[in-house]
Amino acid sequence: QLQLVESGGGLVQPGGSLRLSCAASGSGFSINYMSWYRQAPGKQREMVATITSGGTPNYVDSVKGRFAISRDNAKNTVYLDMNSLKPDDTAVYYCNVHATVYFVPRTYWGQGTQVTVSS
Repeated sequence: QLQLVESGGGLVQPGGSLRLSCAASGSGFSINYMSWYRQAPGKQREMVATITSGGTPNYVDSVKGRFAISRDNAKNTVYLDMNSLKPDDTAVYYCNVHATVYFVPRTYWGQGTQVTVSS
């Protein structure tokens, strides 16, 4: 099994920055790609950014140039650096990990962390 622990959410003013972290722990696993999703009130969950095992990132258009996803494979951790935050970025952010656990492909979700952008 794999456990994901997220941290780094909070309240920030428009134009501010936050860094989210998601650390994976467990045994017998190999992580493939890692992603961040978000869900705002009354809206569907959307993919924000994803990063392959080789480090290639991909972003939803609305965050390009403002957000950066990265990963530390030695720590099994993925990060989301969010800059120039806007009120529309307010949402619960979820870490998503695709991994092989004892040779079986599985998908895991973090518990979610609230990001609120408001003055």
